[in-house]
Amino acid sequence: MVDDLKIGIVGCSGRMGQMVINQVAGTEGCVIAGASEQPGHDAIGQEAVAGVTVRDDPAAMMADVDVVVDFTIPDATVHHAELAAASGTAMVIGTTGLDDAQAQVLSAAATKIPVVWAPNMSVGVTLLLALTEQVAGLLEPQNYDIEVVEMHHRHKIDAPSGTALGLGKAAAAGRGVPLESVYQAVRDGHTGARPDGQIGFATLRGGDVVGDHSVVFAGDGERVELTHKAGSRTVFAAGAVRAAMWTKGRATGLYSMKNVLGFDG
Repeated sequence: MVDDLKIGIVGCSGRMGQMVINQVAGTEGCVIAGASEQPGHDAIGQEAVAGVTVRDDPAAMMADVDVVVDFTIPDATVHHAELAAASGTAMVIGTTGLDDAQAQVLSAAATKIPVVWAPNMSVGVTLLLALTEQVAGLLEPQNYDIEVVEMHHRHKIDAPSGTALGLGKAAAAGRGVPLESVYQAVRDGHTGARPDGQIGFATLRGGDVVGDHSVVFAGDGERVELTHKAGSRTVFAAGAVRAAMWTKGRATGLYSMKNVLGFDG
């Protein structure tokens, strides 16, 4: 229909790109109107969906859509964000592993377009982030140690995961400190006693695990654990499409799934 939100997918042949395409097909009010892949990819010239040909020019593709969804890799995402900002196309980003300089590029793009960027787009993880911040603010750092434990499939290329880092940031925010000041990702050898207030990370990789995340608050005599386990990547695709729909008519700015779901108050 004329009023349907036109969604474009960069990296449309990837695992998440395909899942987002399938999710859009089952969602009222939006259509796939553009798709792109890197130059030389076998999918170039093929149909992503009926009537939509995969292109090797993301800038040209973005000119024909309202919002672009990106689950690619950091360098590509940064490039796509610059193109989206130039074309005035809203953007939804699920890419993880961006460094501070790359994150600044996304922030700059968000001064020109609405950008939704989240390390994990599932409703459950968004709730977990909110609960982690709340619980961390209630349990004193001298009495409760925080550990973030995550496991993903063997092919994941960044560690800790973007979701794990997001949970660490949420815990640190609950305690009113920057994560960088309490971050501990590696323990090996004679480490000595665990400092009060430290937020530790444990990374597990293997098999085909979609994504398991736990935040452990360990005190003397008791332990509180908040856990989310994803059984299918469809939860991420559903969240991405929901975020894309949310950008319609939205003001410029950098948003998270908390904003999309109304968990930001």
